Amino acid sequence: MQVNQTVKSPVAKAASAIRTSLSEKVFTVLNYMFFILLGLSTIFPFINLIAKSLSSEAAVVSGMVSLYPIDFQIGTYQYVASNAMFLNAFTISITVTLIGSLLSLFMTTLAAYPLSKPRLRGRKFFILLYLFTMLFSGGLIPTYLLMHTLHLIDKLPVLFLPYMINVYNMLIIKNYFEGMPDSLEESAKIDGASNMTILWRIILPLSLPVLATIGLFYAVTYWNDYFTSLIYINSANMKPLQLYLKELFVSSTDAFLRTNVDASLNVSPQSIQAASIILATLPIVIVYPFLQKYFVKGVLVGSVKG
Repeated sequence: MQVNQTVKSPVAKAASAIRTSLSEKVFTVLNYMFFILLGLSTIFPFINLIAKSLSSEAAVVSGMVSLYPIDFQIGTYQYVASNAMFLNAFTISITVTLIGSLLSLFMTTLAAYPLSKPRLRGRKFFILLYLFTMLFSGGLIPTYLLMHTLHLIDKLPVLFLPYMINVYNMLIIKNYFEGMPDSLEESAKIDGASNMTILWRIILPLSLPVLATIGLFYAVTYWNDYFTSLIYINSANMKPLQLYLKELFVSSTDAFLRTNVDASLNVSPQSIQAASIILATLPIVIVYPFLQKYFVKGVLVGSVKG
């Protein structure tokens, strides 16, 4: 009996290995199929918008356009790129995104660095204060009254000043700083470096992954935000791009075509809407590949340590 068991044991192990290998292959194939379908489901609407923006009015109105242009034309992009309202809104969004992202990243870093040091007196209390703001806020009406008291209504700073620090982003940067060895700061202090010198010359150059990731978070947030401008902006020349797109979509298509589009252009309002969306998406699409290599590392390292 012992001899038979010793003979069957390798065979059983081989059979088990084959079954495991087969199940892993099936799982891998199903996994690939799932994510391919998921990716296609997200990219198809974008391709459809591009096709509509490059198709003639008759093709779009008749519903013939799906994934490729019909009666190819670029008059839609020429109109959108030369539209004064679109260009003004685009400029406002670029300005708010650049200034807001830089200031938010600056303020978030200044808040995260001292909170990452256990020697800071009242550290737990300050962290609890920040966490409290994640759960509770003053509300829309008190915030609006505050902005009105500060004379920020219909001013450019109102689009980024109220949201300078995101607590979640601050905690990610704080955790990233906590993961750095203390010997870096100790050796710098021996050489006479101040806290600010250590932060700007040692900590920040080593924190490029998390800073690039959080900077991308802030940029996407400012670029896509329309609710803030909907509440605080009244002047037409101060409206950012997302609010312009929102008003473009809710406007009557026939009235929009009569008042805004040259009759000689063979384009439909749907094509203009699609082209506006594509042009509004391009800045983030262009920036993202340059920051992608930092994205996973920055979020992972900054969020693992609690």
